[in-house]
Amino acid sequence: MKLTVTVKPNALRDEIILWKPEHGIAEVWVRAPPEKNNANIAVLKLLKKHTGKSIVFLSGLKSKKKLIEVSE
Repeated sequence: MKLTVTVKPNALRDEIILWKPEHGIAEVWVRAPPEKNNANIAVLKLLKKHTGKSIVFLSGLKSKKKLIEVSE
């Protein structure tokens, strides 16, 4: 399954704000800053914990909008 994820770094908490895999969208807030790939790592950990599946970035490593793939 592929999802377009909007990420808000430097948030007050780590949280999945919007999760609609049937529409292919999600919004994630993470406390980590975007420097040194910290926000991307936090997104991976949060989504893996939420889904229990492997997560891979397909595009958008330096953008707030990312395309990810969740393994089935």
